[in-house]
Amino acid sequence: MGTKTSVAAFVFVYAFHYGFTQEHEMLSNGRLILGTYEERTASVAAGDIDDDGDMDIIVANGRHWPGQNRIFINDGRGIFTVEMNLGNQRATTYAAELADLDNDGDLDIAVGNDMAPNYIYKNDGRGNFSMSSSFGIAYAPTRNLTLADLDQDGDIDILITNRGRANEICLNNGEGIFSTNMPFGNEKDSTIDVAIADMNNDGHLDLILANRDSQSNYIYLNNSMLDFSKKISFGTGSDNTRSVSVSDLNNDGLPDIVVANIEEPNVIYFGNNTAPYETSVIFDSSTSESYAVAVADLDLDNDLDIIIGNSDSPNTVFWNLGNGQNWTSSILSNEEFQTYDIITADLNNDGLIDIVEANSDAINRYYFNQKKK
Repeated sequence: MGTKTSVAAFVFVYAFHYGFTQEHEMLSNGRLILGTYEERTASVAAGDIDDDGDMDIIVANGRHWPGQNRIFINDGRGIFTVEMNLGNQRATTYAAELADLDNDGDLDIAVGNDMAPNYIYKNDGRGNFSMSSSFGIAYAPTRNLTLADLDQDGDIDILITNRGRANEICLNNGEGIFSTNMPFGNEKDSTIDVAIADMNNDGHLDLILANRDSQSNYIYLNNSMLDFSKKISFGTGSDNTRSVSVSDLNNDGLPDIVVANIEEPNVIYFGNNTAPYETSVIFDSSTSESYAVAVADLDLDNDLDIIIGNSDSPNTVFWNLGNGQNWTSSILSNEEFQTYDIITADLNNDGLIDIVEANSDAINRYYFNQKKK
């Protein structure tokens, strides 16, 4: 880890865009933290769990050793003045993701654990959670969860990425029970992350895999019956990819793929109707250990920017200069965390997208997005 500065220190980021007079800054300070804990945090998720109109945060703790997962309640101003434990069980949690899993109108939590059973926590509608059923293989090397209605039957399914074991699709029966379990990808895949999107415009959701350990990254195409036997490779074929996101970065109406790589440049692979994902651009030429990627329009200029979370080097915002080909960057802070996840959400309801870090063995920090006056 790098040298830590005081928690009370202010951190500013200024992004200047050519041809623009508007200026944005990302601000953090000693109040904009999720507790004073330095835990083995692996991921964070944001959603309105108590139905009061603001975004609350779930923190997943437990990289390699059991940790206590935590819920932070937003006071409406983007300050988290109430904290609760998520359940009584401490486990090796790598992911805790939010969605309405039982179709009752509130957000539930799916918890993915490394070599321990995965569980659903159901919401009573007021932000109080009780442990419900388990899902997936009971003891697997789970590294991430992705939630989506993969079979398009009106309920949310769960995808589990297992490093060094077959990945899993857990289908929802409509009531938050996941008794149907099927593999996806290759059982030798070292998958850390998966994104879900319709990559070939056929109306079906495909899977975009981020694989570590010098493996190929793949798009697994859905044939409408959850048969993912057809695949398209992207990347060099020997990447160490830790995180993946899908968005239209160049505003051409086609989905592009953004990857965060370990000790190699971070890259955008562009969609194309005739030669998909063969054209790419390096937006981050560093060889940092990049563990997380998020995409959002931070400066409200109608194009998408990229946020990269790094291990042992500063986390960085990459500002899109309008076409997805040219980028400028600014660091979130000089601190060198081990950031295992980074997400975006409007925490203080001001219409601007903020940034939340999940830092292992360090305080979890968030940054308010502000227009400079």
